Amino acid sequence: MVLIPAGEFTMGSDAPYAQPNERPAHRVKVSAFLLDAYPVTNADFAKFVAATGYKTIAERPVDWEELKTQLPPDTPKPPAEALQPGSLVFHPTSGPVPLNDMSGWWVWTNGADWRHPEGPGSDLKGRENHPVVQVAWEDAVAYATWAGKRLPTEAEWEYAARGGLDGKRYAWGDEELVDGKPHANRWTGDFPYRNTEEDGFVGTAPVGSFPANGYGLFDMGGNVWNWCADIYHGSAHAEQAAAGAVCCDPKGPATAAEPRPVPGDPSPAEMPGTLRRVTKGGSFLCAPSYCESYRPAARRGTPPDTGSSHVGFRCAKNTP
Repeated sequence: MVLIPAGEFTMGSDAPYAQPNERPAHRVKVSAFLLDAYPVTNADFAKFVAATGYKTIAERPVDWEELKTQLPPDTPKPPAEALQPGSLVFHPTSGPVPLNDMSGWWVWTNGADWRHPEGPGSDLKGRENHPVVQVAWEDAVAYATWAGKRLPTEAEWEYAARGGLDGKRYAWGDEELVDGKPHANRWTGDFPYRNTEEDGFVGTAPVGSFPANGYGLFDMGGNVWNWCADIYHGSAHAEQAAAGAVCCDPKGPATAAEPRPVPGDPSPAEMPGTLRRVTKGGSFLCAPSYCESYRPAARRGTPPDTGSSHVGFRCAKNTP
């Protein structure tokens, strides 16, 4: 783990490229804390499972009675084959598609889980040092608790990602390429059908494949999204800024009910009040033409009960 010093920074962004949920930029103070230098890897997660026998949400039988409490009233029960354990898997399309419909490239896949990231027939051979994916928020919390750690708050994560470069567009500065070289594993080419591999990777990359930021942290932009502890609101920054003072160690909204929904929120639309958790950092699927979410200010609300091909996590810990 890396010691992140206490400090103050500008959270969010008012830049022309910023999404509505990143606004307004506001000052935040963060106490010193420890953060994993790398995302949790498949090898790390395998040790946890071997020690505890833990089963991730994607590996557990689906309980229809529990599931329907999260759906609109009178939603009909799906056929039995649709109620099997699984997760969301990315599938590139055969050509250009509308970018406002994620169902074009995300496919619910029975049997997809952290051991089988692309579904039955896939495995982790050669990917032991890649970040674990197909883990839901609850799975990340379980690992962190076992390790004697916790998930970082959104403010901690963003402060750490900036590596001391306050107000910069990326974790490494304002220019995407440094000496002509990429500093993050992200989508290059035409999303979601043609990846040119200009950064060297199509999917996840081994952790630490790109230079560390100013605090010695790797993969704080691209590769995989990171779960944070906070409940997500598109209006969270506006609520903090409205207090009129520098926020100290904010921990996010107390409830899922959002008092002030944000038009243009890039997170998936859901029923009002549905619980989402903050994810930060973007992933190998982020393309500038679609979502430049490998910027530190970028944020997304993700359903906490579902894993996917591009969401992982890293852990934090209070200083002694």
